Amino acid sequence: MNVHRDAVFAALLVLAALASALAVVYARHEGRKLFIDLQALQQVRDEMDVEWGQLQLEQSTWATHSRIDPIAREQLDMMVPALDATLMIKQP
Repeated sequence: MNVHRDAVFAALLVLAALASALAVVYARHEGRKLFIDLQALQQVRDEMDVEWGQLQLEQSTWATHSRIDPIAREQLDMMVPALDATLMIKQP
């Protein structure tokens, strides 16, 4: 009876070792997949950072006074008001 119990115990140990080995392989595979995903997302982030910088530069270019003033005067018929048409408010 002891021999049979020892054989069952050995078989269980072999199965546990095999399950553990498979779990390690699976965990490493998942880790590699996640690392690849991380690298891809970091590349997308870097590309978006570059695009954000370009958009900020473009916005600052479009918002310069030398560009807005002629458009305001020519297309919108805007002008600086005369001094007698301005009212100065002084806060205490």
